[in-house]
Amino acid sequence: SFKDLVRERRGAKLKGDEALLFSGEVFAGRRALGLGLIDGIGELRGVLRGMFGENVRLHAIEPDRRRRFSLARLVPFFGSDAGDVVGDLLTRIEERLTWARFGL
Repeated sequence: SFKDLVRERRGAKLKGDEALLFSGEVFAGRRALGLGLIDGIGELRGVLRGMFGENVRLHAIEPDRRRRFSLARLVPFFGSDAGDVVGDLLTRIEERLTWARFGL
C-alpha cells in the first residue's frame, strides 16, 4: 500500500527504476530530487515565504512546564516494575497523541 500511495501522490514526477525507488534505501537531498521523490530542497522559512509571501511569521512554541499534564502522574505506585511498565505505557500513549495532533 505504501508503494501505491507514493505512485498516486508523486505520479509522473517519479524518475528511475521502481526497484531502486522502492528498495528501502534512504535518498537524501539532490539524489531524492533527481529521482522525483521530493519537490525541492529548502529551509522551512524560505519555502513558506515563497509559497505565502514575505509577511509569513513563524512563532516558536515553547512548552509550558508548569501546566504540563502527564498521564503517568496518575499511576499509583504498584512496585517498581509495575509502576515503570504502566508509566512507560502511558508516556508512549501521550507521545502518540501529541504526534497525532499534527497528523503524524
